Amino acid sequence: MPLLPGQRSAPGHHGESSLDDALRLGRGMRLRLLAAVRALLSDPSIAGLKDAPKLAAVVLYAKSRAPQGRWDDNLSSIWGAELGRWLGMKESTVHHKVLPKLRSSGALRTQEVRNALGQPTGLNCLVMPLWKARKGRDARHPLALSKAELATLLRLCEALFGHGWTPEGREPTPPGLLADRTGKGAATDRLGLLLMVLNTRASGWLQLCGGSVKKREGRGATTLARLLGCSPAGARKVLARLTEAGVVARQRKATATRMHGRGRVMLLPVARAYGRVLAPVEGVSGSRAVVSQRPDGAVGDQAPADAAASLGMPGIYGAADTEGAEDRERPDGAELHADHAPVVTPVVPQQLSCGFSGEAPSGCCGRPECACAREDQAGDGEEPARLTLVDGGPLRGEQPQQSQTDEHDQAQGAGPAEQSSAARVPTAGGQGSSGQQRGRVPRPPSDLEVVLGAVWPLWARLERSGARCRVITVARQEVAAISRVAGPEVAPQLLAARLERRLADQAGPAAVVDPVGWLIKRGLPRRVDCTDFRCDEGLRMDTGGHCETCAYLIADRRGLRAQIAAQVEATMPAETPKERRVVYEQQLREAVAQQQVDALARWEWAAAAQQRRSEAAAVARAKAEAADAARQALPCTDCGAPRAAGLCGTCGEQRALAELIRSTTRTVAAAWADITDPADIAAVRAQAEAGIQADVDRVRAQMQAQGATDQVIAVAARLAVESAAADYESSAVALLARGPEADTEARLAREATMRRAHHFDSRAAAQEAAAQAAEQARQRTARHLLTNRTAALPADQAPAARHDEPDPYAVAAAQVRAAITRPERRPAA
Repeated sequence: MPLLPGQRSAPGHHGESSLDDALRLGRGMRLRLLAAVRALLSDPSIAGLKDAPKLAAVVLYAKSRAPQGRWDDNLSSIWGAELGRWLGMKESTVHHKVLPKLRSSGALRTQEVRNALGQPTGLNCLVMPLWKARKGRDARHPLALSKAELATLLRLCEALFGHGWTPEGREPTPPGLLADRTGKGAATDRLGLLLMVLNTRASGWLQLCGGSVKKREGRGATTLARLLGCSPAGARKVLARLTEAGVVARQRKATATRMHGRGRVMLLPVARAYGRVLAPVEGVSGSRAVVSQRPDGAVGDQAPADAAASLGMPGIYGAADTEGAEDRERPDGAELHADHAPVVTPVVPQQLSCGFSGEAPSGCCGRPECACAREDQAGDGEEPARLTLVDGGPLRGEQPQQSQTDEHDQAQGAGPAEQSSAARVPTAGGQGSSGQQRGRVPRPPSDLEVVLGAVWPLWARLERSGARCRVITVARQEVAAISRVAGPEVAPQLLAARLERRLADQAGPAAVVDPVGWLIKRGLPRRVDCTDFRCDEGLRMDTGGHCETCAYLIADRRGLRAQIAAQVEATMPAETPKERRVVYEQQLREAVAQQQVDALARWEWAAAAQQRRSEAAAVARAKAEAADAARQALPCTDCGAPRAAGLCGTCGEQRALAELIRSTTRTVAAAWADITDPADIAAVRAQAEAGIQADVDRVRAQMQAQGATDQVIAVAARLAVESAAADYESSAVALLARGPEADTEARLAREATMRRAHHFDSRAAAQEAAAQAAEQARQRTARHLLTNRTAALPADQAPAARHDEPDPYAVAAAQVRAAITRPERRPAA
């Protein structure tokens, strides 16, 4: 029978007691493990990975061995199937999508372990962030956990999502809470549960994040999103799955007015381990139906069922299943009024006269400013949450576009450039240049904060998400282009300087009418002023100095102006400076126009030359294709088979067979014949050819009896000749190895080795080495003699040429190369 939340297990209940022991962490130990896991997941080699590789890194880190002066320090031994059970996925997924990602990012190094038979038995894994932390010998590093702390982290992982073990002769380890959660999203749920447990105190309530959050997801989902590094919408799905699994409970804090209280998230296993599960959660989670203080379906006092989603508040744990609940009427003491937006925490202390949150005390003046008299009284011993009047004091029905707290938060989180920009332009909800009220614009991505912070007034005017995405895409492309020239470290600063410089040339952000078009077309792209790709408006991006190419262009323009001025001065000495100025400007315009005409002529010539080369290459390619088609249509010159490209496969095999027989007979003649007697050479070759031909005829007869085709018979015959050639060559080497030359070389090699006998351990070892050296020298000499004797034989008669005319395919190929590489004369500059 399953235990109710908050119920302690009996002494004989093994699984529950071990689970409670694993989850019962001291405050110091919990903070130490939390810092270690955060440091591991924030490492640059792991931070950008998906949740499955992240969880694998945590598991391998927890299974790592503490330093003990052994060779396997910091290593963890595991195999793919076991790691897949830890992650809730298949072994093939681990080997294809988890381990390769960790290796490629530099977060993990693995070594395959094999047994004596060479069969793989596991993996030795080294988590590189842990190795780097231990290599620095900094005991204060978050990852430098002791042996006891690593064992505690591993035991916690086993209790949360371990797959359970039953070792022989030892106490079994029960499966973890999420051991049955496998498949898609299992690694995310397990990692999220681990992070939530490490961020939960002994009370069982999760420490929620502060600040403003999205209404739809709620503060619990936003907290989990920050822990996992995902979106609040995705964290809300994870939280829903954990709630369905029975390890998380979501509840709202009880209030005396039966209205919405502050949303909270409880980790039931942690609370159960400390015996501190509260009654409302215990009743909702247990099997016994408990009448709550507020109907499950109610949102405000008598709101419809979907009002909770419209106000952006997370529902109460257990409120989703309301079909079987009894019909609960509205409390008699509650009065009808509209739902309130969650501006402040609607909490009213118990000592007030009634449950109406908007009631003012008797004797109040009735002004709107006094409506906060009952709102600033917090319940449960908390500090009063007072309303702050902004721009005339809007109450519940009026939402201010931006409060003073939001402005303070933005000023604290923004950089110096962003703060100055935010001070000049209403970024969150002020009046734009058109006078229309604008919505809240999110901050730029973290990798572009420096870049877009330089033009923060323009970014604040990008209200549409599509416009922001286009600007982000172009900005990242420019950062990547600058990174290839100057490096990724200084690329954001260089692009930010470019934007500031061009915005100043534009006379400030107020002069920009279309911020999207200005950023994409004028602000972000690099202007091509010269041919040097490292130049950015006359400045080198890699060195920061002036561009030499731009300096050359400027010097050329200055020289042209000086030349024209000297000519005008020489031809018009008696005219006034004003008249000479008019002539000078006219001649300068004509000279610049002539330069443009010359440049256009050069560009047109280059385009025409390229077109001519392309056309010539296309013609030559067509000729080559036609010649190849004609060659393919030729019949076989030996057997007359049609469309055989001059030689069919069977005849080709026969020619190769004849050439192989010819080379084999030359080898036989070089070994057994007198190389100075042509008659003896011819006789030996004829005898060897007859023997080889007999073997070929026998193989052909066998293959024909088996019904093989001509192509197969030709291949079988060639293999038979190759086998005979190998036998003849080995016999020739063995024959020449017994000759006097080989004996002399073997004797010299043996004597040379025995002269170094003192280098060996014993006389017998020296003699064995001498015998090996003699045999190697004998074989080497025999092969050398065979090569020399074969080369000394008279050359065979070369076969007569079958075609006197050249190959058309080779001619066409030569024409293609000539058309591509033929030089052409350029026009004068």
